[in-house]
Amino acid sequence: SPTTTAMANKGPAYGMSRDVQSKIEKKYDDELEDRLVEWIVAQCGAAVGRPERGRLGFQVWLKNGIVLSRLVNSLYPDGSKPVKIPDAPPTMVFKQMEQIAQFLKAAEDYGVVKTDMFQTVDLFEAKDMAAVQRTLMALGSLAVTKNDGNYHGDPNWFMK
Repeated sequence: SPTTTAMANKGPAYGMSRDVQSKIEKKYDDELEDRLVEWIVAQCGAAVGRPERGRLGFQVWLKNGIVLSRLVNSLYPDGSKPVKIPDAPPTMVFKQMEQIAQFLKAAEDYGVVKTDMFQTVDLFEAKDMAAVQRTLMALGSLAVTKNDGNYHGDPNWFMK
């Protein structure tokens, strides 16, 4: 019967962890993704490209840390950019993770509170992409609030 086939393709469900994972995925917000992509492109320029739509596309776009680094650097005036960006995007896993870690440190220095910060694995292994969204929302909100001329885009994207 068709139901058994559908079930078989899902793979085994291991109670709690599967449950938790789906809850986390439900918190990932596609509308928010659109808004964050618009902001990142407005903030960094078209050179950062655009992700494929959806959680996975968003993850792949941000995963090597370069877009994130460009984003946080764009919130600072020339001459005081917090994150060093390599000429070629890093391809080695530890270099990519290092790049993400630099973004996280810069975001924290910028004022994003610990509780709004994602962990490197949240992004790198797509463990919790909602947390990544939360960090970016917090960063955007701060940038609007600072009102120092470094924010680009529509302030209403982040107004509470």
